[in-house]
Amino acid sequence: MAEQRSSQWYASADRNAYIHRAWMRRGLPAHAFDGRPHIAIANTASDLTPCNSHLNEVAESVRQGVYEAGGIPLNLPVVSLGETQVRPTAMLWRNMAAMATEEMLRANPIDGVVLLGGCDKTIPSLLMAAASVDLPAVVIPGGPMLTGTFAGKALGCGTDVWRLSEEVRGGTLSQEEFGRSESSMIRSRGHCNTMGTASTMALVAEALGMIIPGLAGTPAPDSRLLEASHETGRLAVELVAQGRRPSSILTRGSFQNAIVALAAIGGSTNAVVHLLAIAGRAGIELTLDDFDRIGAGVPLLVNLQPAGKYLMEDFHRAGGLLAVLREVKDLLDPTALTVTGKPLVDHLDDARIWDPEVISIRSAPLQPDAGIAVLHGNLAPGGALVKPAAATPRLLKHRGKAVVFDTIEDLHARIDDPDLDVDADSVLVLRGCGPKGYPGMPEVANMPVPKKLLTRGVRDMVRVCDGRMSGTAYGTVVLHVTPEAAAGGPLALVRTGDYIVLDVEARRIDLDVPADELARRVPDTATVAGFAAPSRGWEKLYVDHVMQADTGADLDFLVGSSGDQVSRESH
Repeated sequence: MAEQRSSQWYASADRNAYIHRAWMRRGLPAHAFDGRPHIAIANTASDLTPCNSHLNEVAESVRQGVYEAGGIPLNLPVVSLGETQVRPTAMLWRNMAAMATEEMLRANPIDGVVLLGGCDKTIPSLLMAAASVDLPAVVIPGGPMLTGTFAGKALGCGTDVWRLSEEVRGGTLSQEEFGRSESSMIRSRGHCNTMGTASTMALVAEALGMIIPGLAGTPAPDSRLLEASHETGRLAVELVAQGRRPSSILTRGSFQNAIVALAAIGGSTNAVVHLLAIAGRAGIELTLDDFDRIGAGVPLLVNLQPAGKYLMEDFHRAGGLLAVLREVKDLLDPTALTVTGKPLVDHLDDARIWDPEVISIRSAPLQPDAGIAVLHGNLAPGGALVKPAAATPRLLKHRGKAVVFDTIEDLHARIDDPDLDVDADSVLVLRGCGPKGYPGMPEVANMPVPKKLLTRGVRDMVRVCDGRMSGTAYGTVVLHVTPEAAAGGPLALVRTGDYIVLDVEARRIDLDVPADELARRVPDTATVAGFAAPSRGWEKLYVDHVMQADTGADLDFLVGSSGDQVSRESH
């Protein structure tokens, strides 16, 4: 076996190696330094990230597997981001979490790493870090929660929050009943049980090859998660022994497979910005148009909320991701490897669909071509996204008058004003919510329908925003509009009463205003005032260096990698 990276810290007889060994001898025996691989367990467990709070138990199973395979497991707490808890938005810190994890992996005497994530931003940040440091790495997703019920009906975590809250606003559900549903929504440990961002990123990470095939989607309380975590600990030792690094797994073909999977499962639009960022770290050229080119014709096969009926517990019992991918095997790159050392397609032969109500066969899809659509036009020169599978079909071709909100606060203040000049054909426009403008690109694009329209039975409208929306959300929402308003994008020039034309089939989103008129316009004072550049701290660093959504909203100086080498000793 080649000399381990950790031997650079421990193998010498000099003073520095003595210090490194001595300070680790608080439980580690002498043979821990005899060349055995040291495996970090990058753990995002936190009581303030409720979806990841069980990962300490998962880490213990990983530890046992590492020991069994002859390695030395080492707990490494890393930045944890709770989507439901942190303000102003977890996305503001995704890049910080990735940077901090990368630096800690590089700085410490480790040979490989097991990455424990679950809640939305944790798996993307861990994969970004792993791609940049390129130590042998493998992901364990924490898994979705079990299905909760209220009034005899299953609750989709997130999706039913949006639905029930709109029913309250529309007067069809009492505030008391809404409050009673709260304790039923979160039945167990684990992340959202819809096909939201957390579930999507776990499944997409498996399609990328960074998870043991068949593991993603295992419910968090399921004993098989701990069994697989033990096996992943063993695999981490093998990855080090064979020198199998993310750079050998995260190839152009693996991103093709991830895009196919994203479309077939009806996954979150957030996966686009995360995959672009991961590709940027891995040195893979990936663009927005690749998502449309590769994914547009992929059939939707998974009947899960918010695009369908069922939930992740159903998806797992119905056959999971491998059963889906077997149906679209011909669309996958046959050479793209997984952490097992075998191509992803080699793991599909034994996969089966056990419930065709949840996972459809290729010849009878829920929708024939439901991949995320990439739009261009004079309103989004750099591109924008819409998720047809979660939209109202009749609204995918639409022309309506804009009703403009300059900030999320402006939206909250006026959306339910009975004097708001809005009807069912209007197009709601929210700006100031991009990476720079908020800052952090929050999940606010799925704007609430005005109350006076809700009471008339309206449940969807065309909405346009430079922010994101939760993967658990639904509706005809054009989001990730690039460039954002705060970066000088045309969205800053839209005025209430302007006509906006959406044509998803033609892949267009346009402001129906003459070009010479647009050239004369300047942003309204309120639009400019809505963006106040921060003066210090992470927010200033972020705003000064964040890129736009069409490249993954990473920081410009973090794109690419620096490898695992550390040139200087600390003593």
